[in-house]
Amino acid sequence: MDVLERIGDQVKGNAVVIYMKGTPQFPQCGFSMQAASALQECGVPFAYVNVLQDPEIFENLPRYADWPTFPQIYVDSELVGGCDITLELHASGELKTMMEQAAAKAETTKE
Repeated sequence: MDVLERIGDQVKGNAVVIYMKGTPQFPQCGFSMQAASALQECGVPFAYVNVLQDPEIFENLPRYADWPTFPQIYVDSELVGGCDITLELHASGELKTMMEQAAAKAETTKE
């Protein structure tokens, strides 16, 4: 499977997914740590991909949504953005709402 197809499957197959350096438990950069913490504080389950363990995704993810940096957060198959945007959305309460709506939509789709 082509790497962009694999990324597309991950983005579409998860209500919320963060592409980050490291894991939410052991982030490998400050921006990934801050973004993952914001997602965790929302209390909605999310998926993650450690781009440091998958060089193909690390190299090609910036092409997928034309976003050059990490982390990248996708909610309901749409790119939300990186760390700064995620922190702004979290501070305003919008991130939790977006995540809850995406999770509810994913549950309805499964049924």
